[in-house]
Amino acid sequence: MNGALYVAKTGLTAQDQRLQIISNNLANVSTTGFKKDRAVFNDLFYRVVKQPGAQSSQDSQLPSGLQLGHGVSVAASQKLHTAGALELTENPLDLAIDGRGFFQVLLPDGTTAYTRDGQFQINSDGLLVNASGFEVQPSITIPSDVQTLTVGQDGTVSVTQPGTVSVTQLGIIQVADFVNPAGLQALGDNNFRETAASGSATVGTAGTSGLGLIRGGMVENSNVNVVEEMVSMIETQRAYEMNSKVISTADQMLQFIAQNL
Repeated sequence: MNGALYVAKTGLTAQDQRLQIISNNLANVSTTGFKKDRAVFNDLFYRVVKQPGAQSSQDSQLPSGLQLGHGVSVAASQKLHTAGALELTENPLDLAIDGRGFFQVLLPDGTTAYTRDGQFQINSDGLLVNASGFEVQPSITIPSDVQTLTVGQDGTVSVTQPGTVSVTQLGIIQVADFVNPAGLQALGDNNFRETAASGSATVGTAGTSGLGLIRGGMVENSNVNVVEEMVSMIETQRAYEMNSKVISTADQMLQFIAQNL
């Protein structure tokens, strides 16, 4: 009977963790460039009471045996890097990647982070930065007297300035991609870090080698589907209630034994 209590307890823990993942998805439904998570469940180890295929007699074998499971655990929270809907903002500093890839920003410790959040701004030094003030890589400096700013689909940043009709190219915003984007480490602030699981970043020009195009004046919305998350939340609630019921039933059976034996 204690085994049933333990198994139900693992179910409660797993469903609680799944609910936390769902709640984080729903909390970030309006977060630009956010990628939703999903819980990946694994069953726990089994105690083999009777080995499948063991001899039940001299001339016969057990067809299935007896294996008692020890519950469930959340093995991973997997980031789903499906594209979010692109929203038109008409702000020339708002950028979105239409396809595979990530923008690159320089963290204070000197390492590079990767993001799908293209809500960029200009700091006091004229550098193109994200909302946290982290510099976009490669570095782009915007002159203070800019009249118009345009970012091409390949990431080329062009401006016009007073007194001239010519267009000046300031640089190219490159895009990074990974063999396994789900292996990136989420840092918060809409940033990811490269890990051994993600593989090394492959950096190139947008629109080449399978990399997505850069869309100026647009941002990528969160890929969270509220209806799907609400359905998952109801499923989680029901599973939690069923595991609670198992604990209650096992407790009643233990009380019956204690009172009648």
